[in-house]
Amino acid sequence: MDLDTVRTFVAAADAGQFREAAAELAVTQQAVSKRIAALERDLGVRLFTRTARGAELTIDGQAFLPHARELLRVAERAVGSVRTGSRPLRVDVISSRTAASGLLRGFHRAHPDVELDVVTLFDVETAVAAVRSGAIDASFRAVAVPGRPLPEDVESVRVLDEALHLLTGPAHALAGARSVTVAQLAGHRIWMPGIVPGTEWAAYYEDLIAEFGLTIEATGPNFGSDALLDTIADTPALATFMGEHTRLVWPAGHGLRRIPVTDPAPVYPHSLLWQRDNPHPALAALRAHLAATATGHDAAGTWVPDWAAPR
Repeated sequence: MDLDTVRTFVAAADAGQFREAAAELAVTQQAVSKRIAALERDLGVRLFTRTARGAELTIDGQAFLPHARELLRVAERAVGSVRTGSRPLRVDVISSRTAASGLLRGFHRAHPDVELDVVTLFDVETAVAAVRSGAIDASFRAVAVPGRPLPEDVESVRVLDEALHLLTGPAHALAGARSVTVAQLAGHRIWMPGIVPGTEWAAYYEDLIAEFGLTIEATGPNFGSDALLDTIADTPALATFMGEHTRLVWPAGHGLRRIPVTDPAPVYPHSLLWQRDNPHPALAALRAHLAATATGHDAAGTWVPDWAAPR
């Protein structure tokens, strides 16, 4: 059903005259008559009778009027649901425990009036496709993995370099250290079952291994962070990496140690991705917030893969 004819019918019913309805709608009286006639043909009933005073609703017109008003209200709500700035900003953070989630929480604290819809997508290809299709407005990722450049319509900016920490149990040989150098990690087994081939974090750790000769194992099933912490606490031969801003809680009896890695300090490069033509006003606010709170990148004494250079 054509909404213009429905809108014209409601205007004519409210005004009681086609001439006044035409003036309200900024069309000619002839256009009003044609739209009403078309609507009557579609419905198969007469909606108005002409009188000396103008136009009066028939019984069928009176029956149709409340439904016509509801049609227009539904149409307005439908348009409003996708009108720029009227829907929540939809952002992908990979995991609720990561640094990206912390960045988004900081934005929410600074802009509590901005509605957010937080999602967790797995790999960078899925995230980029969702950004391009409009399924999400932005994604926090490490870009750009070698051989997989971002599409031209996807923008990115590096927003955080997150230092890696070594996590050990209390009986590990390095547990008592206040910090460890990358060279000291040679020969130690670093267990990271969450590394998935083909992901951007897998590419990062592959380069870390190649650069410093580390032993990083991704063997065994990934039962999640709780199981990883249990194993690290109970196994003196294993340690793992975690980001400085990763939020984890473990039982006090585990006695786990978080130890900064230095000389150089490996840092994980977090970037924000978005589609170039995305008009959502909250996206601009998010980018401005991240730019204002960023602590810089490529600091002296740090290491990132060559492909993590800002675009």
